[in-house]
Amino acid sequence: MQEPPAETKREKDLKARRAHILDAALMSFLERGYHQTGVRDIAKRAGVSLGNLYNHFSGKHDILAEIAALEHVELQPFLAELGRDGSALEVLESFVRNYLAYLCAPENVILSLEIASEAVRKPDIAEMFLKNQKVLQDALADLLTRGVTEGSLRPLPDTREAGRMILDALEGKALRATLQRGATKIDHAELWDFIKNALMTPVASPG
Repeated sequence: MQEPPAETKREKDLKARRAHILDAALMSFLERGYHQTGVRDIAKRAGVSLGNLYNHFSGKHDILAEIAALEHVELQPFLAELGRDGSALEVLESFVRNYLAYLCAPENVILSLEIASEAVRKPDIAEMFLKNQKVLQDALADLLTRGVTEGSLRPLPDTREAGRMILDALEGKALRATLQRGATKIDHAELWDFIKNALMTPVASPG
């Protein structure tokens, strides 16, 4: 199989400049908010001309689409984790622990809130990020179905909806942990105990 040609110096420089502008945009969104950040603000923070920025991105919407693509890449390890071999309960607990830690990063919480706020006004932005959530929800549904089949989980009316509820619980925990830093412990144990007891097949009491 023929290997792809190596990147030229110009291609590497362009990629690095694009990544630098994207980093500047992310920092601006986190500090000022997406709606309050203008393209000129991003260019100034990145130390590039407005024309140079437009050579890489057509505007804030294009930058947000790139962020959605990056989020898709960041989700790949979690998707791989949900698909690995092992007991469904063990796999699910590992996912809950690791994905909660990812969500609890303050920058992820703030950016999620900014995106949600903008998505209310612009459905096409919501669609970009909902696609990522759908992929994660589908992987969770597959794992839950496997757990039902192997008998470690009780029969569920709708594994996709159960997956959505798990994601909602994780996102809610992450938000509270950020808003109440120091008051809410970032620990998956209590949340996992709740999820596990909701999903496991009840043990029959001795007669």
